Amino acid sequence: MSDDATLEPTSEVGGIAAEHLRSFIERIERLEEEKANIANDIKDVYAEAKSSGFDTKIMRQIVRMRKMDRDDLAEQDELLELYRRAINI
Repeated sequence: MSDDATLEPTSEVGGIAAEHLRSFIERIERLEEEKANIANDIKDVYAEAKSSGFDTKIMRQIVRMRKMDRDDLAEQDELLELYRRAINI
């Protein structure tokens, strides 16, 4: 009878290479930590921009727009303008 606590790190458990799995999990954890740090850095930049008098809501919208394909952006702009004219704003 084997005791799970005495398994070697490179052993297989239920057909799964434990060390290989652990490696993936640890990489994901490091990336998640980096992602959280980057998210905090982005929040700091927006806070700095806000303290300089910029509208961060508009800045976020511009960031989203810059990620878009030019054709998709043009189509969105046209539809927005069409809808605005339709409701007189």
